[in-house]
Amino acid sequence: MKTVLVTGGSGFIGRALVKELLARGDRVTVLTRDVGRTQATLPGARVVSWSPYSAGPWFEELDGVDGVIHLAGESITKRWTEDARREIVNSRVDTTRLMGEAIGKARRKPAVFLCASAVGYYGPQPGEKVLDEGAPPGEGFLADVVVRWEESARAVEEQHGVRSVQLRIGVVIGEGGGALEKMIAPFRFFLGGPIGDGKQVISWIHCDDVVAMTLLALDSDAVRGPFNVTAPHAATGEEVAQAIGAVLRRPSWLRVPEAVVKLGMGDAAEIVTTGQRVHPRRAEELGYTFRHARLVPALESIFRR
Repeated sequence: MKTVLVTGGSGFIGRALVKELLARGDRVTVLTRDVGRTQATLPGARVVSWSPYSAGPWFEELDGVDGVIHLAGESITKRWTEDARREIVNSRVDTTRLMGEAIGKARRKPAVFLCASAVGYYGPQPGEKVLDEGAPPGEGFLADVVVRWEESARAVEEQHGVRSVQLRIGVVIGEGGGALEKMIAPFRFFLGGPIGDGKQVISWIHCDDVVAMTLLALDSDAVRGPFNVTAPHAATGEEVAQAIGAVLRRPSWLRVPEAVVKLGMGDAAEIVTTGQRVHPRRAEELGYTFRHARLVPALESIFRR
């Protein structure tokens, strides 16, 4: 049994992770800005109020825990105005730096610090280029944010000797939230199809595997540094549309012009019009067995429960 502190526990991934930690017998403390709602959502967890941008009594919660899992961060799926860019950066870089400060002040420090990251680290890349954890960072706003984010996470190990893992999470699909909720909406109205030419590669991951791979990183001292949390078989936008259409029994031929997406999302259109083929090399080296390695069976596990 471990004692684990989680931020972002009320989010899509966080809820599933906290429930699995509790199910296996761990003691869990969730830091949140909405104690009432989080307590109702996650019965069994200890819920504590925090301010992610300032020190406070919540610092004491890190003293004596076995592990910290830092998932908090503002959504990137919105138009990137100047204010939005600032929120995206601050909610990742500044909160991670503050978490490192809290760890540094703990009398008994955690054994491991897991910090959410993203495949956006690699930037937009050609579909044929395979990227493992050793690949260099890409270019663009998201790549720059993730590089700074991971620097703040690595500093926890460099400054305080706490094992640090950066979870480079792909596009998460699952029941009741995540990217899939937005992706399937047009298909419900028989308007589904790929965005642009559909050649952009989507490095997806089922929520079940995000949780299981996070637990692997929590429990195994062999996991350190960047850790790609993606399925082993990425798919193009065209393949994703066809898979959703097949599972929902809806057509998938109606293309959304890239120009229309850019008109609505501005620079943030990069999220859906570009991609990268990310491979989970470290997970495979450690012998991890994926619950959902292929896209169509993964979707069927969600829609046909």
